Amino acid sequence: MIVPSIDIQRGRAVQLRGGKFEALDLGDPLALAARYSRVGEIAVVDLDAARGQGDNSGLVEEIAGRWPCRVGGGIRTREKAIRLLDAGARALMIGTMATPEFLTALPRKRLIAALDLRGDEVWDEGWTRATGRRLVDSLEELAPFVGGFLVTFIEDEGGLGGIDLARAASIAGAAKGLRVVFAGGAAGAAEIAALDRMGADVQAGTALATGALSLAAAFAAPLVSDREDGLWPTVVADEAGRVLGLVWSDLESLSHAVERGKGIYRSRRRGLWVKGEDSGDSQELLRVEADCDRDALRFTVRQSGTGFCHLGTWSCFGGRWGLGLLEHTILSRATTAVEGSYTRRLFDDPALLASKLREEAAELARAAGRAEVIAEAADLLYFALARLVATGAGLAEVEAELDRRSLRLTRRGGGPKAAHQADPQEGAWPGPH
Repeated sequence: MIVPSIDIQRGRAVQLRGGKFEALDLGDPLALAARYSRVGEIAVVDLDAARGQGDNSGLVEEIAGRWPCRVGGGIRTREKAIRLLDAGARALMIGTMATPEFLTALPRKRLIAALDLRGDEVWDEGWTRATGRRLVDSLEELAPFVGGFLVTFIEDEGGLGGIDLARAASIAGAAKGLRVVFAGGAAGAAEIAALDRMGADVQAGTALATGALSLAAAFAAPLVSDREDGLWPTVVADEAGRVLGLVWSDLESLSHAVERGKGIYRSRRRGLWVKGEDSGDSQELLRVEADCDRDALRFTVRQSGTGFCHLGTWSCFGGRWGLGLLEHTILSRATTAVEGSYTRRLFDDPALLASKLREEAAELARAAGRAEVIAEAADLLYFALARLVATGAGLAEVEAELDRRSLRLTRRGGGPKAAHQADPQEGAWPGPH
Protein backbone atom coordinates (compact mmCIF):
# COMPACT_ATOMS: atom_id res chain seq x y z
CA MET A 1 0.00 0.00 0.00
CA ILE A 2 0.95 3.64 -0.22
CA VAL A 3 2.39 5.60 2.72
CA PRO A 4 2.21 9.32 1.83
CA SER A 5 5.27 11.16 3.07
CA ILE A 6 5.73 14.69 4.42
CA ASP A 7 9.22 16.08 4.99
CA ILE A 8 9.37 19.19 7.17
CA GLN A 9 12.05 21.86 6.96
CA ARG A 10 11.84 25.21 8.76
CA GLY A 11 8.14 24.63 9.42
CA ARG A 12 7.31 23.95 5.76
CA ALA A 13 6.53 20.75 3.89
CA VAL A 14 9.24 20.15 1.30
CA GLN A 15 10.56 17.46 -1.01
CA LEU A 16 14.26 16.92 -1.57
CA ARG A 17 15.91 15.56 -4.70
CA GLY A 18 18.83 13.19 -4.31
CA GLY A 19 18.95 14.10 -0.62
CA LYS A 20 20.86 17.27 -1.42
CA PHE A 21 18.63 20.25 -2.08
CA GLU A 22 15.09 21.52 -1.64
CA ALA A 23 13.22 20.75 -4.84
CA LEU A 24 9.65 21.59 -3.84
CA ASP A 25 8.00 23.79 -1.21
CA LEU A 26 4.59 22.24 -0.50
CA GLY A 27 3.40 24.75 2.07
CA ASP A 28 1.57 24.03 5.31
CA PRO A 29 2.31 20.52 6.66
CA LEU A 30 -0.99 20.45 8.56
CA ALA A 31 -3.07 20.97 5.43
CA LEU A 32 -1.09 18.30 3.61
CA ALA A 33 -1.46 15.87 6.52
CA ALA A 34 -5.24 16.38 6.59
CA ARG A 35 -5.47 15.45 2.91
CA TYR A 36 -3.00 12.57 2.92
CA SER A 37 -4.53 10.97 6.03
CA ARG A 38 -7.69 10.15 4.07
CA VAL A 39 -5.89 7.12 2.63
CA GLY A 40 -4.32 5.86 5.85
CA GLU A 41 -1.20 6.27 7.92
CA ILE A 42 1.24 8.96 6.81
CA ALA A 43 4.99 9.36 7.32
CA VAL A 44 6.35 12.60 8.78
CA VAL A 45 10.08 13.35 8.79
CA ASP A 46 11.71 16.29 10.58
CA LEU A 47 14.59 17.09 8.22
CA ASP A 48 16.02 19.84 10.42
CA ALA A 49 16.27 17.50 13.42
CA ALA A 50 17.75 14.75 11.26
CA ARG A 51 20.55 17.08 10.21
CA GLY A 52 21.08 18.66 13.61
CA GLN A 53 19.97 22.06 12.28
CA GLY A 54 17.06 22.76 14.63
CA ASP A 55 13.80 20.91 14.90
CA ASN A 56 10.07 21.08 14.21
CA SER A 57 9.04 18.98 17.21
CA GLY A 58 5.95 21.02 18.09
CA LEU A 59 4.59 20.68 14.59
CA VAL A 60 5.44 16.98 14.38
CA GLU A 61 3.74 16.29 17.72
CA GLU A 62 0.64 18.19 16.63
CA ILE A 63 0.37 16.05 13.49
CA ALA A 64 0.92 12.87 15.53
CA GLY A 65 -1.89 13.88 17.88
CA ARG A 66 -4.38 14.53 15.08
CA TRP A 67 -3.75 11.90 12.40
CA PRO A 68 -2.38 8.34 12.27
CA CYS A 69 1.29 8.67 11.40
CA ARG A 70 4.79 7.33 11.77
CA VAL A 71 7.45 9.91 12.53
CA GLY A 72 11.19 10.18 12.11
CA GLY A 73 14.11 12.55 11.92
CA GLY A 74 16.58 13.25 14.70
CA ILE A 75 15.20 10.74 17.22
CA ARG A 76 18.44 10.20 19.15
CA THR A 77 17.36 10.04 22.79
CA ARG A 78 14.97 7.73 24.58
CA GLU A 79 13.22 10.77 26.05
CA LYS A 80 12.40 12.17 22.63
CA ALA A 81 11.24 8.76 21.40
CA ILE A 82 8.85 8.38 24.33
CA ARG A 83 7.59 11.95 23.92
CA LEU A 84 6.67 11.28 20.29
CA LEU A 85 5.00 7.97 21.13
CA ASP A 86 3.07 9.66 23.95
CA ALA A 87 2.01 12.38 21.49
CA GLY A 88 0.27 9.73 19.37
CA ALA A 89 2.83 8.49 16.84
CA ARG A 90 1.89 4.98 15.73
CA ALA A 91 5.54 4.16 15.04
CA LEU A 92 8.99 5.74 15.05
CA MET A 93 11.39 5.65 12.10
CA ILE A 94 14.82 5.39 13.72
CA GLY A 95 17.88 6.01 11.55
CA THR A 96 21.12 7.17 13.17
CA MET A 97 20.28 5.53 16.51
CA ALA A 98 19.06 2.24 15.00
CA THR A 99 21.25 0.08 17.22
CA PRO A 100 20.24 -2.89 19.38
CA GLU A 101 21.23 -0.94 22.51
CA PHE A 102 18.93 2.00 21.72
CA LEU A 103 16.02 0.03 20.26
CA THR A 104 15.77 -2.56 23.03
CA ALA A 105 14.47 0.07 25.48
CA LEU A 106 11.45 0.85 23.28
CA PRO A 107 8.37 -1.18 22.17
CA ARG A 108 9.50 -3.34 19.25
CA LYS A 109 6.20 -3.32 17.32
CA ARG A 110 6.26 0.48 17.14
CA LEU A 111 9.78 0.75 15.74
CA ILE A 112 10.87 0.99 12.11
CA ALA A 113 14.58 0.91 11.33
CA ALA A 114 15.25 3.57 8.69
CA LEU A 115 18.10 2.43 6.46
CA ASP A 116 19.15 5.07 3.92
CA LEU A 117 21.28 3.76 1.08
CA ARG A 118 23.84 5.07 -1.35
CA GLY A 119 24.62 2.01 -3.40
CA ASP A 120 24.61 -0.79 -0.82
CA GLU A 121 26.02 1.33 2.01
CA VAL A 122 23.89 2.70 4.86
CA TRP A 123 24.17 6.46 5.50
CA ASP A 124 22.86 8.37 8.52
CA GLU A 125 22.87 11.86 10.09
CA GLY A 126 20.21 12.99 7.60
CA TRP A 127 21.93 11.35 4.60
CA THR A 128 25.21 13.15 5.31
CA ARG A 129 27.47 10.45 6.85
CA ALA A 130 28.59 7.10 5.48
CA THR A 131 28.50 4.37 8.14
CA GLY A 132 30.49 1.71 6.32
CA ARG A 133 27.72 -0.82 7.02
CA ARG A 134 26.16 -2.97 4.33
CA LEU A 135 22.40 -3.13 4.09
CA VAL A 136 22.20 -6.91 4.47
CA ASP A 137 24.21 -6.74 7.70
CA SER A 138 21.93 -4.06 9.13
CA LEU A 139 18.81 -6.03 8.24
CA GLU A 140 20.12 -9.11 10.02
CA GLU A 141 21.34 -7.23 13.07
CA LEU A 142 18.22 -5.14 13.64
CA ALA A 143 15.42 -7.61 12.75
CA PRO A 144 15.00 -8.87 16.35
CA PHE A 145 14.46 -5.32 17.65
CA VAL A 146 12.01 -3.69 15.21
CA GLY A 147 8.59 -4.23 13.66
CA GLY A 148 9.70 -3.32 10.14
CA PHE A 149 12.14 -1.46 7.92
CA LEU A 150 12.16 1.70 5.83
CA VAL A 151 14.70 1.46 3.01
CA THR A 152 15.36 4.72 1.15
CA PHE A 153 17.38 4.92 -2.06
CA ILE A 154 18.95 8.33 -1.47
CA GLU A 155 20.24 8.90 -4.98
CA ASP A 156 16.80 8.21 -6.45
CA GLU A 157 14.88 10.38 -3.98
CA GLY A 158 12.69 12.90 -5.78
CA GLY A 159 13.80 11.70 -9.22
CA LEU A 160 10.60 9.82 -10.17
CA GLY A 161 12.70 7.19 -11.93
CA GLY A 162 10.86 4.27 -10.37
CA ILE A 163 11.92 1.60 -7.88
CA ASP A 164 14.07 -1.32 -9.02
CA LEU A 165 11.63 -4.18 -8.33
CA ALA A 166 14.25 -6.93 -8.54
CA ARG A 167 16.39 -5.14 -5.98
CA ALA A 168 13.36 -4.52 -3.79
CA ALA A 169 12.41 -8.21 -3.92
CA SER A 170 15.90 -9.19 -2.80
CA ILE A 171 15.75 -6.74 0.11
CA ALA A 172 12.25 -7.84 1.15
CA GLY A 173 13.41 -11.44 1.13
CA ALA A 174 16.31 -10.59 3.45
CA ALA A 175 14.11 -8.77 5.99
CA LYS A 176 13.40 -11.85 8.12
CA GLY A 177 9.65 -11.75 7.44
CA LEU A 178 9.26 -8.13 8.53
CA ARG A 179 7.42 -5.68 6.29
CA VAL A 180 9.62 -3.31 4.30
CA VAL A 181 8.63 0.16 3.13
CA PHE A 182 10.58 1.45 0.13
CA ALA A 183 11.21 5.13 -0.59
CA GLY A 184 13.14 7.00 -3.23
CA GLY A 185 12.08 7.30 -6.85
CA ALA A 186 8.54 5.94 -6.57
CA ALA A 187 6.70 6.96 -9.73
CA GLY A 188 3.71 4.79 -10.64
CA ALA A 189 0.79 2.71 -9.47
CA ALA A 190 2.13 -0.47 -11.11
CA GLU A 191 5.16 -0.63 -8.82
CA ILE A 192 2.99 -0.02 -5.74
CA ALA A 193 0.86 -3.01 -6.78
CA ALA A 194 3.92 -5.16 -7.47
CA LEU A 195 5.51 -4.32 -4.13
CA ASP A 196 2.25 -4.96 -2.29
CA ARG A 197 2.22 -8.47 -3.75
CA MET A 198 5.70 -8.92 -2.28
CA GLY A 199 4.39 -7.84 1.12
CA ALA A 200 6.04 -4.42 0.91
CA ASP A 201 4.82 -0.82 0.87
CA VAL A 202 5.85 2.39 -0.90
CA GLN A 203 6.54 5.67 0.88
CA ALA A 204 6.09 8.48 -1.63
CA GLY A 205 6.26 12.24 -1.50
CA THR A 206 7.44 13.81 -4.74
CA ALA A 207 5.24 11.71 -7.00
CA LEU A 208 2.16 12.75 -5.01
CA ALA A 209 3.22 16.38 -4.65
CA THR A 210 3.86 16.87 -8.37
CA GLY A 211 0.72 15.05 -9.49
CA ALA A 212 2.76 12.40 -11.29
CA LEU A 213 0.76 9.96 -9.15
CA SER A 214 -2.66 10.82 -7.75
CA LEU A 215 -3.43 10.00 -4.13
CA ALA A 216 -6.40 7.85 -5.13
CA ALA A 217 -4.48 5.97 -7.85
CA ALA A 218 -1.66 5.27 -5.40
CA PHE A 219 -4.11 3.93 -2.82
CA ALA A 220 -6.07 1.89 -5.37
CA ALA A 221 -3.01 0.34 -7.03
CA PRO A 222 -3.18 -3.01 -5.15
CA LEU A 223 -6.99 -3.31 -5.32
CA VAL A 224 -8.63 -6.15 -7.24
CA SER A 225 -12.19 -7.01 -8.24
CA ASP A 226 -13.88 -10.20 -9.40
CA ARG A 227 -16.77 -8.29 -10.98
CA GLU A 228 -17.10 -7.74 -14.71
CA ASP A 229 -17.57 -4.01 -14.12
CA GLY A 230 -14.50 -3.85 -11.86
CA LEU A 231 -16.36 -2.20 -8.96
CA TRP A 232 -15.22 -2.54 -5.37
CA PRO A 233 -17.86 -3.24 -2.69
CA THR A 234 -17.62 -0.42 -0.16
CA VAL A 235 -18.82 -0.63 3.43
CA VAL A 236 -19.73 2.81 4.81
CA ALA A 237 -19.34 3.30 8.57
CA ASP A 238 -19.75 6.24 10.93
CA GLU A 239 -17.06 7.51 13.30
CA ALA A 240 -17.94 4.88 15.89
CA GLY A 241 -17.51 2.08 13.34
CA ARG A 242 -21.24 1.39 13.06
CA VAL A 243 -22.14 0.20 9.56
CA LEU A 244 -24.36 2.60 7.64
CA GLY A 245 -24.69 0.69 4.39
CA LEU A 246 -23.10 -1.01 1.39
CA VAL A 247 -22.27 0.89 -1.80
CA TRP A 248 -19.82 0.62 -4.72
CA SER A 249 -16.66 2.42 -5.74
CA ASP A 250 -14.39 2.68 -8.76
CA LEU A 251 -11.27 4.71 -9.40
CA GLU A 252 -13.23 7.75 -10.59
CA SER A 253 -15.51 7.87 -7.56
CA LEU A 254 -12.60 7.14 -5.23
CA SER A 255 -10.60 9.99 -6.75
CA HIS A 256 -13.44 12.45 -6.22
CA ALA A 257 -13.98 11.21 -2.66
CA VAL A 258 -10.33 11.47 -1.65
CA GLU A 259 -9.66 14.83 -3.26
CA ARG A 260 -12.89 16.47 -2.09
CA GLY A 261 -13.08 14.78 1.30
CA LYS A 262 -16.68 13.66 0.79
CA GLY A 263 -18.70 10.47 0.58
CA ILE A 264 -18.76 9.93 -3.19
CA TYR A 265 -19.56 6.55 -4.74
CA ARG A 266 -20.44 4.77 -7.98
CA SER A 267 -24.14 4.14 -8.36
CA ARG A 268 -24.83 1.26 -10.74
CA ARG A 269 -27.91 3.12 -11.99
CA ARG A 270 -27.03 6.81 -11.74
CA GLY A 271 -23.26 6.90 -12.24
CA LEU A 272 -21.18 9.14 -9.98
CA TRP A 273 -23.10 9.67 -6.73
CA VAL A 274 -22.30 12.44 -4.24
CA LYS A 275 -24.04 11.41 -1.05
CA GLY A 276 -26.35 14.16 0.23
CA GLU A 277 -26.17 16.32 -2.88
CA ASP A 278 -29.96 16.15 -3.20
CA SER A 279 -31.08 15.16 0.32
CA GLY A 280 -28.65 17.30 2.32
CA ASP A 281 -27.55 14.22 4.30
CA SER A 282 -23.94 14.68 3.26
CA GLN A 283 -20.82 12.91 4.46
CA GLU A 284 -17.32 14.10 5.31
CA LEU A 285 -14.80 11.42 4.38
CA LEU A 286 -12.42 10.78 7.27
CA ARG A 287 -10.51 7.83 5.82
CA VAL A 288 -10.73 4.96 3.36
CA GLU A 289 -9.24 1.53 4.03
CA ALA A 290 -8.77 -1.64 2.00
CA ASP A 291 -9.50 -5.05 3.48
CA CYS A 292 -6.88 -7.78 3.86
CA ASP A 293 -7.66 -9.30 0.43
CA ARG A 294 -7.59 -5.90 -1.31
CA ASP A 295 -11.03 -6.52 -2.87
CA ALA A 296 -13.28 -4.41 -0.62
CA LEU A 297 -13.19 -0.94 0.95
CA ARG A 298 -14.41 0.73 4.09
CA PHE A 299 -15.24 4.44 4.13
CA THR A 300 -15.32 6.01 7.58
CA VAL A 301 -17.42 9.14 7.37
CA ARG A 302 -18.92 11.88 9.51
CA GLN A 303 -22.59 11.58 8.57
CA SER A 304 -24.87 14.61 8.75
CA GLY A 305 -28.63 15.02 8.56
CA THR A 306 -31.13 12.27 9.26
CA GLY A 307 -28.77 9.49 8.25
CA PHE A 308 -27.48 7.38 5.39
CA CYS A 309 -30.55 5.45 4.28
CA HIS A 310 -33.03 6.82 1.72
CA LEU A 311 -35.79 5.67 4.08
CA GLY A 312 -34.74 8.31 6.59
CA THR A 313 -32.94 6.06 9.10
CA TRP A 314 -29.39 6.40 10.34
CA SER A 315 -28.32 3.23 8.54
CA CYS A 316 -29.72 0.83 5.97
CA PHE A 317 -30.12 -1.64 8.83
CA GLY A 318 -32.30 0.60 10.97
CA GLY A 319 -31.88 3.41 13.43
CA ARG A 320 -29.21 4.28 15.96
CA TRP A 321 -28.62 2.27 19.10
CA GLY A 322 -26.62 2.28 22.33
CA LEU A 323 -24.53 5.30 23.23
CA GLY A 324 -24.92 6.68 19.72
CA LEU A 325 -28.69 6.82 20.15
CA LEU A 326 -28.37 8.39 23.60
CA GLU A 327 -25.97 11.04 22.32
CA HIS A 328 -28.31 11.87 19.43
CA THR A 329 -31.29 12.07 21.78
CA ILE A 330 -29.52 14.43 24.16
CA LEU A 331 -28.24 16.54 21.27
CA SER A 332 -31.72 16.88 19.79
CA ARG A 333 -33.20 17.81 23.15
CA ALA A 334 -30.56 20.49 23.63
CA THR A 335 -32.51 22.63 21.18
CA THR A 336 -36.03 21.17 21.24
CA ALA A 337 -36.69 20.35 24.90
CA VAL A 338 -39.55 22.37 26.33
CA GLU A 339 -38.94 24.93 29.06
CA GLY A 340 -38.95 23.28 32.47
CA SER A 341 -38.13 19.78 31.22
CA TYR A 342 -35.35 17.93 33.02
CA THR A 343 -33.09 17.88 29.95
CA ARG A 344 -33.49 21.63 29.51
CA ARG A 345 -32.73 22.15 33.20
CA LEU A 346 -29.46 20.28 32.84
CA PHE A 347 -28.37 22.48 29.95
CA ASP A 348 -29.54 25.69 31.60
CA ASP A 349 -28.10 24.96 35.04
CA PRO A 350 -24.41 23.89 34.94
CA ALA A 351 -24.33 23.62 38.72
CA LEU A 352 -27.16 21.06 38.65
CA LEU A 353 -25.39 19.00 35.99
CA ALA A 354 -22.11 19.11 37.93
CA SER A 355 -23.91 17.99 41.07
CA LYS A 356 -25.55 15.06 39.27
CA LEU A 357 -22.20 13.96 37.85
CA ARG A 358 -20.67 13.87 41.34
CA GLU A 359 -23.72 12.10 42.74
CA GLU A 360 -23.84 9.40 40.06
CA ALA A 361 -20.07 8.82 40.18
CA ALA A 362 -20.30 8.27 43.94
CA GLU A 363 -23.25 5.88 43.52
CA LEU A 364 -21.35 3.88 40.91
CA ALA A 365 -18.35 3.69 43.24
CA ARG A 366 -20.57 2.31 46.01
CA ALA A 367 -22.59 -0.05 43.82
CA ALA A 368 -22.47 -3.76 44.67
CA GLY A 369 -23.52 -6.54 42.38
CA ARG A 370 -23.56 -6.76 38.62
CA ALA A 371 -27.06 -5.38 38.03
CA GLU A 372 -26.56 -2.37 40.30
CA VAL A 373 -23.20 -1.54 38.72
CA ILE A 374 -24.78 -1.67 35.24
CA ALA A 375 -27.64 0.60 36.30
CA GLU A 376 -25.40 3.15 38.00
CA ALA A 377 -22.94 3.16 35.08
CA ALA A 378 -25.85 3.87 32.71
CA ASP A 379 -26.91 6.82 34.88
CA LEU A 380 -23.39 8.23 34.95
CA LEU A 381 -22.97 7.83 31.19
CA TYR A 382 -26.19 9.77 30.61
CA PHE A 383 -24.99 12.76 32.61
CA ALA A 384 -21.46 12.51 31.14
CA LEU A 385 -22.95 12.67 27.65
CA ALA A 386 -25.08 15.64 28.68
CA ARG A 387 -21.88 17.39 29.81
CA LEU A 388 -20.22 16.60 26.49
CA VAL A 389 -23.13 17.88 24.43
CA ALA A 390 -23.41 21.02 26.56
CA THR A 391 -19.83 21.94 25.62
CA GLY A 392 -20.21 21.12 21.92
CA ALA A 393 -18.19 17.90 22.12
CA GLY A 394 -19.19 14.35 21.26
CA LEU A 395 -18.47 10.67 21.67
CA ALA A 396 -16.25 10.51 18.59
CA GLU A 397 -13.84 12.95 20.19
CA VAL A 398 -13.78 10.96 23.41
CA GLU A 399 -13.06 7.77 21.48
CA ALA A 400 -10.26 9.52 19.60
CA GLU A 401 -8.77 10.69 22.90
CA LEU A 402 -8.93 7.13 24.28
CA ASP A 403 -7.20 5.85 21.16
CA ARG A 404 -4.43 8.42 21.64
CA ARG A 405 -4.03 7.46 25.28
CA SER A 406 -3.70 3.79 24.35
CA LEU A 407 -0.53 4.72 22.43
CA ARG A 408 1.17 6.41 25.38
CA LEU A 409 4.12 4.80 27.12
CA THR A 410 4.15 7.22 30.04
CA ARG A 411 1.48 6.25 32.54
CA ARG A 412 0.00 8.22 35.38
CA GLY A 413 0.43 6.90 38.91
CA GLY A 414 -3.29 6.24 39.27
CA GLY A 415 -3.64 7.06 42.94
CA PRO A 416 -6.66 9.10 44.11
CA LYS A 417 -6.40 12.84 44.65
CA ALA A 418 -6.61 13.95 48.28
CA ALA A 419 -10.17 15.23 47.90
CA HIS A 420 -11.33 11.81 46.67
CA GLN A 421 -9.72 9.44 49.14
CA ALA A 422 -11.94 6.46 50.01
CA ASP A 423 -14.27 6.88 52.96
CA PRO A 424 -13.34 4.13 55.47
CA GLN A 425 -16.98 4.08 56.63
CA GLU A 426 -18.12 2.86 53.19
CA GLY A 427 -16.29 -0.46 53.51
CA ALA A 428 -14.32 -2.28 50.84
CA TRP A 429 -15.43 -2.71 47.24
CA PRO A 430 -16.93 -6.20 47.05
CA GLY A 431 -15.08 -7.06 43.85
CA PRO A 432 -16.41 -8.66 40.67
CA HIS A 433 -19.20 -11.24 40.75
